[in-house]
Amino acid sequence: MDAKQQQGASDNAPRNPFSKLVEVLIVSTKLGLTSFGGPAAHLGYFHQEYIRRRKWMDEQSYADLVALCQFLPGPASSQIGIGIGMARAGLWGGLIAWLGFTLPSAAALAAFAFLLHGFDLAGAGWIHGLKIVAVAIVAQAVLGMGQKLTPDRERVTIAVLAAAAVLLWHTVYSQVFIIMAAGLAGLWLYRKKAAAAAPDLPFAISRTFGACCLALFAALLIALPLLRQAGDGEASWIALFDSFYRSGSLVFGGGHVVLPLLEREVVPTGWVSQEDFLTGYGAAQAVPGPLFTFASYIGAMAGGVPGAAAATLGIFFPAFLLVAGALPFWNGLRKNPRLQGALTGINAAVVGILLAALYDPLWTSAILSPMDFVLAVILFAMAVFWKSPPWLVVLTGAAGGVLLGLV
Repeated sequence: MDAKQQQGASDNAPRNPFSKLVEVLIVSTKLGLTSFGGPAAHLGYFHQEYIRRRKWMDEQSYADLVALCQFLPGPASSQIGIGIGMARAGLWGGLIAWLGFTLPSAAALAAFAFLLHGFDLAGAGWIHGLKIVAVAIVAQAVLGMGQKLTPDRERVTIAVLAAAAVLLWHTVYSQVFIIMAAGLAGLWLYRKKAAAAAPDLPFAISRTFGACCLALFAALLIALPLLRQAGDGEASWIALFDSFYRSGSLVFGGGHVVLPLLEREVVPTGWVSQEDFLTGYGAAQAVPGPLFTFASYIGAMAGGVPGAAAATLGIFFPAFLLVAGALPFWNGLRKNPRLQGALTGINAAVVGILLAALYDPLWTSAILSPMDFVLAVILFAMAVFWKSPPWLVVLTGAAGGVLLGLV
């Protein structure tokens, strides 16, 4: 961000901390109500709303934050939102950003568990339209981030190889290995490059607090199973919190990757039947926000409102602790010349991973006919060239999906 952009962002910024929190709540809630399409699409929505439109963070800092969150276990898109909220309004800003982005889908999925159990939503036209919206949004993100993060032949090569590897190598930890390989490639390719000036991100969190968050993350991972064994073994809030805390702590890649872990935790225990699990998974595709709020549905099925609260807090709490623990050390680390080289490679790989996600699962599940492609092109033009607000793109896509179902 140059001096003029920084001055513009400063002029538009609220002048007191409370106003910043309200601003974060409004923007994150809007994203929580309109961000359909899963983790890859969320990066596009965040980039459009937080970076391009509001300039809360410069492009390089956003790319570095994405790279950091790709390394951390848990829901990457939620962690990125928490990090942006912390940069904007401190620790409370991170909490408010998470609440705004998460509560709409968590409440909707808990309501599905209580009121809409057994409904088949998979074939609804408006849901198909929202999948097409996600294609357009991710294509916009690939275009915008690709221009910034892959400007030369070396980084384009890393992005292409990363996309190919993601599509052809399907394992739980493949994405982690791909990011590590890209970091090593960047470290070698840019070993002689001088460190670029990286603006400090204003995280008002001390290193002591960050270290405490990391220690609490590890302590809960060890202590919760012991507390659970001392309990009654039923679907108590401690048992639910433990299962979902471990799932949120041990999954890399986020999104759909967490589903096998959750299934092993909740189906064998009898908390949720296999049929109910799959029904909830279908419902999770129909709501905006993070896919990890599928936990809210399972918790509601297993233990009502207290169960939904325990499951939701359990699966997201590790993400919050890891982000709050890592960010106080991030400004110093990201200015290291060697780490900058590694981040250069990782950022290029992120573009490749996003490109792969554009094809699978988004394109393969959404673009099923020439009419679908036409709608996707229209939505892409609305987002990129006509500068339409995200909510209008979402509504247009949902309405277009309904019309396609009638043709």
